[in-house]
Amino acid sequence: MDTNAHLPVPPTASAPPRTRPIKEVPELAEQAAELLRTPSALAELSSSEARCVVAYMRLVSFAAGATVIREGDQVHTGYMLLVLSGEVSVETAEPGQVGEHVDISALGPGNLIGEMGLLDGAPRSVTCVAATRVDAGGLSREALELLFTENPKVGAKLMTAIAKRLADRLRAAGDQLRIYSQLVADMQREINAMKRRAL
Repeated sequence: MDTNAHLPVPPTASAPPRTRPIKEVPELAEQAAELLRTPSALAELSSSEARCVVAYMRLVSFAAGATVIREGDQVHTGYMLLVLSGEVSVETAEPGQVGEHVDISALGPGNLIGEMGLLDGAPRSVTCVAATRVDAGGLSREALELLFTENPKVGAKLMTAIAKRLADRLRAAGDQLRIYSQLVADMQREINAMKRRAL
């Protein structure tokens, strides 16, 4: 089974980036396993489980300025990346502005990118650009399926950890929406008060 099939393809390239199994570089594999267990990634995994997951990852590198993930991409969606080194800028399209993007955050080593695509294969929701040279561990959907076949308990633990991560992000987004809703209500009250004073 080709576990490299759905790892990123730069939009200007005709061939996928060169990748190789992370386990071929033992010190990098150990670093990846440690980063996979950080709070910004999947802290629920044990050391041995993280090393098992990393054994299914491939090393992917991006030059500074390269697009790592493109918002709306419907083709290259079946993988997630663990940032090993460098920094990735997360952007989203500015509403009503064609070609304009708003920076949302910057992600460094230990952060995951694209885990929703790994699960559902839906179009990408943000654009991620390499702010510096970036090395990452890529886990494709095919590699995940192989992990489930060969190590089902670790695969289930990985999926539970990813689901928890996504649930935490949904809760945080809900909290932000409540704050925005309160701000809009306060602004509307202020506008109504100004209108009454103007009459």
